Amino acid sequence: MKNILLHINKAFDHRIRLGIMSILMVNEYAEFTTLKELLGATDGNLASHIKALEKAEFIRIEKQFIGRKPNTKYYATDVGKIEFKKHINALEKLLKNNT
Repeated sequence: MKNILLHINKAFDHRIRLGIMSILMVNEYAEFTTLKELLGATDGNLASHIKALEKAEFIRIEKQFIGRKPNTKYYATDVGKIEFKKHINALEKLLKNNT
């Protein structure tokens, strides 16, 4: 049990961060507006969770302009994908042990 808990990552302890990573695991990238819509988050709330994942180097950000409008895309990094998979596997093991 203790070994399983070692793989629970605090970076994914909030539903918004869990959602961001879940979306990025099944898509090549996601834009800010898409994440906002899918997660039902405010701009500020989403931005703070993105910043936390970026600081942990679990996501990377690509900013560009399309015409005169800014466009921001988010990608899961290789490290982020590995750590997220460990986290999900640990949660699954934890649930199996408690059923």
